[in-house]
Amino acid sequence: MRASVAAAIFSVFFAIQPPQNPPRPAGPDTPARPGQFQERAPDFERMLQQQADTDKTWRAASEGFMRMEKITYRSKIGDLDIPAFVFQPLHQRGPKGHPAIVWVHENIRGHLYEHYIPYIREATSKGYVVIAPEYRGSIGYGKEFYDAIDYGGSEVDDVVTAVDVLKAKYPQVDPARIGIIGWSHGGMITLLSIFRNETMFKAAVAMVPVSNLFQRLAWKGVERQHQAIDPANRYGGLPAEKHDIYKDRSPVYNVEKLQIPLLVHVTRNDEDVNIEEDMQIVDALRSRKPFLAETKVYDNPLGGHTFDRRVDPKTWQPENTREQRDSWNRVWTFLDWNLDPFHDASGAAPTTLQR
Repeated sequence: MRASVAAAIFSVFFAIQPPQNPPRPAGPDTPARPGQFQERAPDFERMLQQQADTDKTWRAASEGFMRMEKITYRSKIGDLDIPAFVFQPLHQRGPKGHPAIVWVHENIRGHLYEHYIPYIREATSKGYVVIAPEYRGSIGYGKEFYDAIDYGGSEVDDVVTAVDVLKAKYPQVDPARIGIIGWSHGGMITLLSIFRNETMFKAAVAMVPVSNLFQRLAWKGVERQHQAIDPANRYGGLPAEKHDIYKDRSPVYNVEKLQIPLLVHVTRNDEDVNIEEDMQIVDALRSRKPFLAETKVYDNPLGGHTFDRRVDPKTWQPENTREQRDSWNRVWTFLDWNLDPFHDASGAAPTTLQR
């Protein structure tokens, strides 16, 4: 979309007082209203303990299914050490024998949630190596890390640095077969990663991605949303004052940069990333990148925004709704076609992956 059109849309959004479509209930990537968590100081000690519990759960869930380790690496911008989970198949191939996926968690303030357990297990059973960066701003790593949040900025550098880590420290990973997948805010990071690094990845999947910060702030509440995504005012102001920054961090304005296969799924009953926002990126991809982008719009799946990630916390089994099954079937078909996890590029004799 041209800059003049973007400015016109922005002016229309912010001229509405109050908005014709009032903010919807807070979701995973939408901060609570004033009077909820925003007015309370973060409990960093509790977050650290919760992260320790999460790490323990991931270790237990990995036993018998995959190899797990927790590492740290220096972000490419050089100012912060980034924690990351690495999951590998139980049976290792030789050099360049495995493709890899950079797995980007949801939420402005989140981490690698346990509801990803069944899906990462499935990824490693297919032969993928998975690295999941806990990019700056994630919870569970202390105040300095929490306060370093840079929404759509340095957090993207934190994530793409994982590719360098895979290439340098995991020789079993084929550098020509690295993909990326992310949800919601992580979907936004995924899109920005491939638009800013056009040939770094072989394929990408963005699920219910945040895609237009102008609309997001207008619909969710300008001041409240700005405080959530930019508490340190790294942007330097609101959209009217820093239009170019918000545009650069809104994937919908960067669609022309797409150079690799991309899969995007959205839902019409999403109360976090509203369909009015997500259809902008869907329509842009369909019109400008029809030979690279695959898109799917679900009508009314159970769970809305989280429809594909709903699992039983006791068994870690997916809810297995029709839409959830369909979405993951499409995701694995897309990734398997583009990254070919069953191909052993090391040249070793074929082996059967076992759990």
